[in-house]
Amino acid sequence: MPEYDLLKYDLLNAIGSMKRPLLIVLLGFGLASALAISGGRGAAASAQASAQAPPETAPDARPSVPANRANDQENARQSRALIDQAIQALGGQTYLNIRDVQQAGRTFSFYHGRPSGTGALFWRFVEYPDKERLEVTKERDVAYVYTGNKGYEVTFKGPHAVEKKDLDDYLRHRRLSLETILRTWVNDPSVALFYEGNALAGNALAQQLTLINSKDEAVKLFLDADTHLPLKKSYTWRDPVDKERNVEEEVYDNYKPVQGVMAYYSFTRYYNGDMQSQRFINSIQFNQGLDPAMFDPSSGYNPNKPAKKH
Repeated sequence: MPEYDLLKYDLLNAIGSMKRPLLIVLLGFGLASALAISGGRGAAASAQASAQAPPETAPDARPSVPANRANDQENARQSRALIDQAIQALGGQTYLNIRDVQQAGRTFSFYHGRPSGTGALFWRFVEYPDKERLEVTKERDVAYVYTGNKGYEVTFKGPHAVEKKDLDDYLRHRRLSLETILRTWVNDPSVALFYEGNALAGNALAQQLTLINSKDEAVKLFLDADTHLPLKKSYTWRDPVDKERNVEEEVYDNYKPVQGVMAYYSFTRYYNGDMQSQRFINSIQFNQGLDPAMFDPSSGYNPNKPAKKH
């Protein structure tokens, strides 16, 4: 990151300014000794006084470190203020107090940016922090259940574990999700914040900032310059197999008020610049209470029967 390079440069300057006075002192003492032997006491005193005097460039080099620290602190404060504005725009404490979410709508998948089908109905249930159920097809007879760090596909044949690559993709999306960033990352003191100025998110003017956690995972957020609502999120990761660098982006649109929360009704994911999937949400509910059986892949949960709430 550029900030790390700047800090490294300042430290090298500071070390360099410490070495120069030491070199001058050593040369000064050597000259004083030579003059003392030849009987030049006055010249020796003059050389020693010159050695004790600080170099003219030292006072100018030292103030750069605290000045840069002050700039970094101001940048972090500005980033934090923008995040606080985004949380307030989303609903403030009401948004932060969301325990569970229910969504219904239609989802589309794309291959190399082109639709790969006519779309499918979906029902999505989330219980924070680590439970999710996604039901697809009109009969809701195929479900993907994630609990903790495990994932299952559930059909009429019963549950079976999802493939490792698919599970890794899901866990990465959850770990770097907008909800995780705004509800967890911002409370972690080890997460660094960097404000990066104005930017464009689609056709909208946005303010861009970057968050970096202790694992060096960096996420860029683009907040609407007027409403402060999140417009886009992007992050980069390296494939463990082919070592290629990949960029994923998520775009949030069509915000509407729901139970005191501003919720996006359109969600689009891009993979290396190509549209990968898109969801259009028809209904959203918060904190309705969810049946624990729906997150147990072996429970035989039937979504077409009345749900038990807790």
